[in-house]
Amino acid sequence: MTEERPAYPSLENSSVRRWTPQTFGRDSTATESADDDSFNHEWPACWEAATSLLKWRKPHDRIVDEENAPFYRWFVGGRLNAAENCIDRHLEKRKNQVALRWEGKRGERRTYTYYDLYREVSAVEAALRELGVEADDVVTIYLPKLPELPIAMLACARIGAVHNVVFAGFAPDALVKRMQHVDSSALVTCDGSIREETAIDQKRKADTALASLEESLPTIVVDRLGASHGTHLGANQYDYDDLVETHAGADVTPVSRKSTDPLFHIHTSGTTGDQQRMTHATGGYLAGVAWTARTVFDLSLGTTIWCTADIGWITGHSYAVYGPLLSGATAVLVEGSLRYPDRHRPWKLIERNGVEIFYTTPGVIRTFMKWGESFPSSYDLSSLRLLGTVGEPIGPDTWEWYYTHVGEERYPIVDTWWQTETGCVLISVRPGIDESKPDSVGPPLPGIEIQVVDEDGRELPPGEPGYLTIDRPWPSMLAPLEGDRYWVLAEYWQAFSDPRADSWRYFTGDRAVVDDDGYVTILGRDDDVISIGNRRLGTAELEAAITTVDGVTEAAVVAKSTGGETTLCVFATLEQEQRDQNAVGDAIADAVAKHVGEFARPTSVVFTPELPETYSGKTMYRLLERVINDRSLTNSDALRNPEILGELATIWNRE
Repeated sequence: MTEERPAYPSLENSSVRRWTPQTFGRDSTATESADDDSFNHEWPACWEAATSLLKWRKPHDRIVDEENAPFYRWFVGGRLNAAENCIDRHLEKRKNQVALRWEGKRGERRTYTYYDLYREVSAVEAALRELGVEADDVVTIYLPKLPELPIAMLACARIGAVHNVVFAGFAPDALVKRMQHVDSSALVTCDGSIREETAIDQKRKADTALASLEESLPTIVVDRLGASHGTHLGANQYDYDDLVETHAGADVTPVSRKSTDPLFHIHTSGTTGDQQRMTHATGGYLAGVAWTARTVFDLSLGTTIWCTADIGWITGHSYAVYGPLLSGATAVLVEGSLRYPDRHRPWKLIERNGVEIFYTTPGVIRTFMKWGESFPSSYDLSSLRLLGTVGEPIGPDTWEWYYTHVGEERYPIVDTWWQTETGCVLISVRPGIDESKPDSVGPPLPGIEIQVVDEDGRELPPGEPGYLTIDRPWPSMLAPLEGDRYWVLAEYWQAFSDPRADSWRYFTGDRAVVDDDGYVTILGRDDDVISIGNRRLGTAELEAAITTVDGVTEAAVVAKSTGGETTLCVFATLEQEQRDQNAVGDAIADAVAKHVGEFARPTSVVFTPELPETYSGKTMYRLLERVINDRSLTNSDALRNPEILGELATIWNRE
C-alpha cells in the first residue's frame, strides 16, 4: 500500500512575518494586554482584565458561575448597560469626536459624533417606550446598512430590550420565522433599499411578513428612498423621523441590566440547514468584544475601523458596532456592494475616511484579486496600519496578495477565527506581539485553551488533522435560553464521547491542524468533507492546493457520485487577464494530484465568474452539488448572488 499524502497544508516551511510595536506603526495598545502567563495560569481571575474595559453600575460578585455547566454564566451579580458603555461614558471628554461615518450607495454621507449618537439613540429609546416596549421585550430590526440600524440596536440596549437583527436581504418567510422564533414585540424597518440602480420595496416585504403574524406589532419605518418613493403607513406604523423629532431632547437613564441578562438574539445563516437562534448575555459578550477589539484590532480612542460585514451577522455586531463604540473609536459603515458603482469604491472609501483598520473576508479579497492590483495601487492607502480577515480559511496566496497589494508589505494581517456562537475572536495573532504565518490563523488568544482531537476525543499530536475544540469557557460564549439548551447541548457538547472524566469541551464543528508552535490552521467545516474511496478530504484542504495555481483566485470542490464511484468536480474563478482555461484546468488537476494525491485528481474543472456565496462570504456547496447532480435549483435566502445559479447550470451543461 502506497503512503497517502497528507490532505492538509504543510506547515513546516511557513513564511514567518513579525511586527514589533514600532514597525506596526504606533505604540500598540495590544502590547498592554494581560500577559500570557496570567491568562493561562490564573483562570478565571485573568478575565478581570476584560471587565476593567467596561463601566459597571455594580461590580460582579463572582467571575464565573459553573452551576449550570456547560452553560457557564459570567460576572454574576454585576450590573451594566450596553448603550451607556458605547455612548454615555464617552460624552464628558469626547462628545464631539466622530463615532460613526456612513457612506450611502448613491454617494450620500453622514457623520455622527458621540453626542449626535447619544441624542438620536435617546430619542428612539423614548419612542420605543411610548410604543409599549419594555425591558426584556424583543425588537426585530430589518434594515439595510443604514445608521438607523446601530442606533436602533443601541436604543434597545438602552431600554433593556433585546434586539434581533435580521438581514435586510431575507425574504418575508425568513423574516417571519425569525420574528416568531424570538416572540418579537416590535419591528424596525424602512421604506426600501437600493440594489444597483433599482429600488427594492423593503416595506412591502415587511408588511407581507407582518400579515402572517397573529397580532399587530408596532412598526417603525425609516425613510431611505425619500420623496421619490411614496410610502403608505398603515395602522400601528410610525415614521422614524417623526418619532425622533417628537422625542428630541429625551434624557432617560439607561436601564441597569444584570450581566447575565440577554443583550441580543442572532440567527445562524442557514447555509447548511435550518437557522438556529443564538443568544448572548450582556456582561460576558461586552467584555469579550471590548478585550479583543483592543488586543486583536488595537482599537483605542479615535481609531478608524471599517468592518465590511453586514450587521445582520455576528461580525457586524461585534466589530462594526459594539467593538468600535466600546473602544471610543470611529466606525465606518458602508451601504451596499463594494463593487457598486465601480471597482474604485473600496479604495476611495479607505482614502477618504482615513481608515486605519480594514476587516473583511477572504471572499472579498479574492474579488479584489480578480479585479487586479491596479485599483488599490491608484489610491493613497497610507492611513492603514492593520488588515484583518474572517469567515473562512484565507489561503497563503490570498494572504500574500492582501499583504502585498493592500498592505504594501508593511501592515500586519490578523486572520481571525471565531463563530456566531463564540461572540468574539478566539484564535488570532496579536499585532506587535506574535509572529504571523500566512497559512495559519495563529495561536489561541491568552485565556483560550484549544485542542485538536480525533473522533474519540483524544488529543492529536502536532501535524495531525482532527476536530477543533475549545477546552475552557470564555466570557462571550453563547448563553442559550432555557428552551434552546437541549439542541445546543447536543450540537456543541455531545459531539463525541470524551475519555476524560468530568471534562468541559466545546465542539466547534471545524477541522484543524496545529503545528509545533501551537499555531492553528483551519481546514474547514467538519461537514465540508468529501469521501473518495476510504479517504476523507476537507474541501478547504483541496481548495488550498487549487489556489496555488497561477491565475486562480477562488475555488470550490464538490463530489459527484456515478455508478457507485465518487469523483471530484472543481468550480474555479480566474483573474481577469487569465485566458488559457484549458492550461489552467490541467494545472489545477496536477496541483491536486501533487499536493493531495493522484487518487484525488478531479475529473471536471468548470470556470465561473463567481461562486454562489452567502452575504457573509461563505460558499454554498449544497447549491453546487445540485448543479452537478442535475437537480432543480431553488433560490436561498442566504444567497448573495442568486443570478449566478442559472449561469452555473448553463456552464455545467456545456461541459
